Amino acid sequence: MKVARGERSSGLGLEVFDPAPVGVSVTSTRDRRLVYTNAVYRSVFGDRSLWALAREAFGDHVERDYYYGLLDQVLCTGKPVTVIEAPVAIAYADTGPQERFFTFSLSEISLGDGDPGVLLVSVEVTEQVTAAQRIQALAEERRRLVERYHKLGSVGAEMIWVTSADGRVIEPSPGWERVTGQSWEEFREEGWRDVIHPDDREATVRSWSRAAEEVPPLWENIHRIRLANGTYRHFSVRAVPVIEGDTVVEWVGSCTDIEQEWQDTRRLELLGLAAAATADITRLEEMLTALAHAIVPELADGCIIYLLSESPDRPANAPLVAQHVASAARPGLPDLPEQGEEIFTSDNVLTRTVQRRRAIHRTFPPGMPAPGVAPAKAEAWLVAAKANSVVLVPVIVDGTVAAVVAASVCGERPPISVADITLIGQMLDHAHDPLSNAIEFRRTKRVALALQRSLLPEPPDVPDLQIAARYQPSPAAADVGGDWYDCFRLRDGATMLTIGDVAGHDLPAAVTMSQMRNMLRGLAVDREEPVGEILRRLDVAMETLYDEETATCVLARVEQPAPGRWQLDYSVAGHPPPLLVTPDGDGRFLLETSDPLLGVLHDRPRGSSIEPLPSGSTLLLYTDGLVERPGEDIDTGLARLRRHAAALARESLATFCDELLVRMTAGGKDDIAMIAVRLPSDPEAGPAAPPAPRIPPS
Repeated sequence: MKVARGERSSGLGLEVFDPAPVGVSVTSTRDRRLVYTNAVYRSVFGDRSLWALAREAFGDHVERDYYYGLLDQVLCTGKPVTVIEAPVAIAYADTGPQERFFTFSLSEISLGDGDPGVLLVSVEVTEQVTAAQRIQALAEERRRLVERYHKLGSVGAEMIWVTSADGRVIEPSPGWERVTGQSWEEFREEGWRDVIHPDDREATVRSWSRAAEEVPPLWENIHRIRLANGTYRHFSVRAVPVIEGDTVVEWVGSCTDIEQEWQDTRRLELLGLAAAATADITRLEEMLTALAHAIVPELADGCIIYLLSESPDRPANAPLVAQHVASAARPGLPDLPEQGEEIFTSDNVLTRTVQRRRAIHRTFPPGMPAPGVAPAKAEAWLVAAKANSVVLVPVIVDGTVAAVVAASVCGERPPISVADITLIGQMLDHAHDPLSNAIEFRRTKRVALALQRSLLPEPPDVPDLQIAARYQPSPAAADVGGDWYDCFRLRDGATMLTIGDVAGHDLPAAVTMSQMRNMLRGLAVDREEPVGEILRRLDVAMETLYDEETATCVLARVEQPAPGRWQLDYSVAGHPPPLLVTPDGDGRFLLETSDPLLGVLHDRPRGSSIEPLPSGSTLLLYTDGLVERPGEDIDTGLARLRRHAAALARESLATFCDELLVRMTAGGKDDIAMIAVRLPSDPEAGPAAPPAPRIPPS
């Protein structure tokens, strides 16, 4: 090929370009054939065939159409054309395609045979262009770093990281590696997710993915990150997008350790939660239940609260009696032991907690507590729930250990910490005053109830009659109430029933109630007269002895005017009417007589009425606490009582009374007294309800 090229080009005098330090080629315009290339040209563009069609000769050049367009431009205009820093993709057998840069000059030349041609002079400027590009890239990188710096200033920088526009980590972070112990290979792309706490991971990934899609000006999140030592701490994570034009180029973010700040905030929140849990609650059991639910799940997965019995004289080594009164467990865990009384020996961990007056804390492998780390029933739960730690914290109220809180953590959750134990203690201290009030309320209520019951007699044994009485104290008041009932037999064989209510829920009301009950007994026994007249004389006595007191009352006399017949002689003084229920479930209120309450119009005649009592029927006297509910008309409560009593007509008298209390007292706030009498059944009417033994008040 060189001989041929020399033979054709020597006659044209083109050899003059052979020593040129630049690439030179000549193309004939008549047939568009390449007629000359020098050594420099061939070293760059290859050893091309002379006189081959130009398009064929440069068939492997991607840019050939563009450059041959320039060739045609020179031939058509006769004017030279210069192209500066033009990219050319050149394929080499050993390295493959490469992009190189050239400056081309194309001009018309007259060939030896008179034909015009085009002279192309090429100078390679790849190094200069690459250097310029490198400088430009460095300038761009510098600009981006400055942009990052400004962005990081807006998020606060401690542990810095950079992601792509779609949220994947693209650069190493020395701070991240130092804090988490993750290598670059573990951290890159989405590897950072592995050190997010399992309980926080899903929500964090979801929030970050949404930010990558929606591109907010600032993304913020708080989650726990696992440190190199395996523990977790809370970090505030913030990121901002780096935007060029309308395109997100990358995200720049930081992680700041806020564990102490988070603990302080949580402490205030939990103390507030404990205060809210005990606000407006008077019953101790409800208050302790609310505290258990404040501890779970924030600080523990399971919680049992034991209330100690009040036994100040208990010997040092005597067993300890406590009531499991409240509990809470995280959803998904086994059911906690049933509530109830438990007895603990002197060497039991709960007893030791009471004696030492300080918390006892134990950690262990999940589901493998050491024997004796918790009360027996609770210990069985620790195994079933795969607990890894437990703490028993004494609840000290007014200088005395009043209760013990047993809290535990389960599964992969970090064991309960000293900081958590301290916080539980602070929550209990924060609730001290409400707990003190609740304990005093409970103690007073128990004393009041004992006093109240001591003032209420047991129904007497009456041939052919079943009599049952019930008393239920107010759930909202600790003091004794003014409700009373009484039942006694007269000399003529009649049975006297009375029920009443003195205004008030305090000791004076209870004293007045007791005195009025006794006076009414004396007046009824003193003379055999209509029950209305007995109430009139009681009203006269109240004018002298209790001028400012008022009371309601029903006085009723159950008697047998003839064998097999029963009747009721009754008088009502401002009290809810008696209810009579037949065995077939027909219930009606006795409304034939009603007068004002006692203590309003003294020495006023009071009426009475006689009502036949069917065989097997049930007579019920009751106080208003059974039928009254806040915000409800009393007629609604009376209708409800009649409906439930009718449904229970054929139950035993004990069941009749107990079920009425259960069905009628939901939502009630007042104390309740009731006394019921079941008449004998007519032998010809079939078997009656099973007889009940003498039923004491409860």
